[in-house]
Amino acid sequence: MKKLSNKQISHLRGLAHKLSAVVQVGKNGVTEAVIKDMELKLSQHELIKAKLSCGDQEEFKALVAQITESLNAQLVQAIGHTVVLYKAHPETPQVKLPL
Repeated sequence: MKKLSNKQISHLRGLAHKLSAVVQVGKNGVTEAVIKDMELKLSQHELIKAKLSCGDQEEFKALVAQITESLNAQLVQAIGHTVVLYKAHPETPQVKLPL
């Protein structure tokens, strides 16, 4: 997957600002069901927010790495316990990225 430029990340952050979290990862962590739900949401919207419930920053970083790798998605932003993920639809992308 092609790495996003700073301009593209900035654009996606602006689009994500008005979004609400569509997925919440609870104390059970990243389960197969959570990954499938995130895959579905990403295929529908391309850009999603998710809330991750974890103890500390190290655990948070590990969860984010696990999620982005499992979904083959890109991390756009992480603030507090909220992450913004992006994955372009393979056939009909809806989000137009600047060059």
